[in-house]
Amino acid sequence: MVKSNWVYRKLRNFRAGIEAGISCLKRAYGLARCTWRGLDHFKSYVWPSVLVLLSRLKPT
Repeated sequence: MVKSNWVYRKLRNFRAGIEAGISCLKRAYGLARCTWRGLDHFKSYVWPSVLVLLSRLKPT
């Protein structure tokens, strides 16, 4: 797809980083696919997950 090996490696590593972030959100924080449309609906989906995460954290 690209002619330069350097560009290919940069793009490959960038995608791997994005995929790792998505995997972390899905596995560690319980976020799955949000089928609700619009930013307001997305926020109402994410905030309960954030609150659950914060409630699991132990104060140090």
